[in-house]
Amino acid sequence: MRLSPDALIFWQYGFVVLNGTIVYTWGLMFVLVVGSLLITRRLSTDLTRSRWQNLLEIVVTGIEKQISDVGLPHPRQYIGFLGTLFLFVALASLCTVFPGYDPPTGSLSTTVALALCVCAAVPLFGIESEGISGYLKTYIEPTVIMLPFNVISELSRTLALAVRLFGNMMSGTMIVAILLTITPFLFPVVMTGLGLLTGMVQAYIFSILAAVYIAAATRSRPSKPAPASAPVRSPAA
Repeated sequence: MRLSPDALIFWQYGFVVLNGTIVYTWGLMFVLVVGSLLITRRLSTDLTRSRWQNLLEIVVTGIEKQISDVGLPHPRQYIGFLGTLFLFVALASLCTVFPGYDPPTGSLSTTVALALCVCAAVPLFGIESEGISGYLKTYIEPTVIMLPFNVISELSRTLALAVRLFGNMMSGTMIVAILLTITPFLFPVVMTGLGLLTGMVQAYIFSILAAVYIAAATRSRPSKPAPASAPVRSPAA
């Protein structure tokens, strides 16, 4: 019973191993790149549009709305990163309908890599929005004593992102594998459908959490109100 794509070895030479996680990850990236090129090569602004363009517009509009609801003022600035995260995790779950395929998100190495991408993107977007000094000041707010706690918070939420996604994806795979050994006909089909739903939910949660972290790093500070001027009295008064 194989619970992780790391156990599927396609090729090995010494310490160099080509396992299922690497192959399926690059396969998903290839599908995303080729699919985006095919869909966007003939975009139309007319009323008559292809079904693929309609699907693309629905997905992009939905992602933009979710990013905007989180509190990011310019969704298109972040849709490239957050949208790619969502589509990768969602496609990794949808492809489980193919026999012999194991989602790379079932490997801790993949989820750690995705969490590290979020960990690197948060300060980059924060520095782009607030500047280096403005972003670094957030680590010592409201007082310098909070510096180590804010650093620990950055590291712990990265670990939490990786473990949460890995645990949820692994649990679904484990349940299907156990039921497959007990009742090899009915329950695995039902659990596979449930796994597809769970995978989409996890893709949504992962991308929303990444958007929340970016929104916290790029929050705009309200400008101080101008001091009210004293009322001017007329000479007659």
